[in-house]
Amino acid sequence: MASILTVTQLNNYLSLRIKADPKMKGVAVKGEISNYSLNSRSGHAYFSLKDTESSISCAMFAPRPSKLRFTPEDGMKVMAVGNAGVYAKSGYCQIIVTEIVPSGVGEVHTGIEQTKKELEALGIFKQERKKQIPLVPRKIAVVTSPTGAALQDIIRVMSRRYPLCELMVFGAPVQGDDAHIHICEAIRKADKSGADTLIVARGGGSAEDLMPFNHKSVVLAVADCETPVITAVGHEVDTTLVDYAADLRVPTPSAAAEQAVPDMAEMKGTLKLVSDRLEKAFEKSLSDRLGKVGEYSSRLRLLSPVKKLEQAEEKLSGYEGSISKSMESILSKLDMRLDKAVSSLAALSPFGVLSRGYSMVTLDGRAVTEAAELSEGDKVEIRFSHSSAEAKITKINEDSGDINDI
Repeated sequence: MASILTVTQLNNYLSLRIKADPKMKGVAVKGEISNYSLNSRSGHAYFSLKDTESSISCAMFAPRPSKLRFTPEDGMKVMAVGNAGVYAKSGYCQIIVTEIVPSGVGEVHTGIEQTKKELEALGIFKQERKKQIPLVPRKIAVVTSPTGAALQDIIRVMSRRYPLCELMVFGAPVQGDDAHIHICEAIRKADKSGADTLIVARGGGSAEDLMPFNHKSVVLAVADCETPVITAVGHEVDTTLVDYAADLRVPTPSAAAEQAVPDMAEMKGTLKLVSDRLEKAFEKSLSDRLGKVGEYSSRLRLLSPVKKLEQAEEKLSGYEGSISKSMESILSKLDMRLDKAVSSLAALSPFGVLSRGYSMVTLDGRAVTEAAELSEGDKVEIRFSHSSAEAKITKINEDSGDINDI
């Protein structure tokens, strides 16, 4: 007869047997992730692996979940590596997972794709966010390794093409576990340096070497730059996430320098061409304008008011002559009338009569024409042609009107 065991005894037995089985240590199980959850306080992750017919519980203890280069998601096909066992308290079988690898693609690639989707959802890669690269910059900032070949390529190309531009180097390690921290710091400093263009560059390398430029923090640092950014990371075929966030992506550091600064030789040739075209355009414009001036001068001569002014002056001169003659005629007639009036006045003047031997008697300044105007004792003035005399009335003869005894 079989032994009678308690539930606890049976679960403990199964747990010990499985733990003792070397095939259950470091077991690799393929399946699809289901019900993945990460405890934010403990850092432990819990999920199930399932296929078309069954499932098994899995646990991954801290800090292993945070070390993954991707975020496990429900429905993701993976290979989980760990130790299989039985949780004695509840009696269910589980795998204590130590590593998770996405099926079909590498862990690194999966992590990059997940980060890319996240950043795309934030709009980091949108074309409308791209800034124009300045054509003629005054300052160029470069974030790269200060000892790498990338920096020397940039210096060489800039010195040849446009030596007038100032180059500022913000050094940072471009590979390694902590490289993304230093690259972010250098990018922020370069963005505040007053540069017109910022170049983020490194030479070629393996996918692992380029990982700092796929880090979310570095991509966000590039996206946050107010300065236009050119990226040149890796070889021509390599593309990192910072390339999607940059305003311009070029295949090599040398190409970045060529895009960042103009070629002075080409500028001089262009300037000469433009100068020649401007000179020809100016000459043609001047010739056209001189022709217009001549045409307008001819029209002005035809329409000039000078002739009208001359005609008006002639008419005015004629009017002046007519007015002058009319005035002379009027004045002559007035002179004749005046002479006649003077002659008439002279003929009627009492002084003319006095010159013929007559005299005139006045009383208080008025002429006396009748004796009746006088009274005895009146003092009168007798005026002659060239003299006068005073007299006193002593007697008035009413009948004869003669004045006696003066």
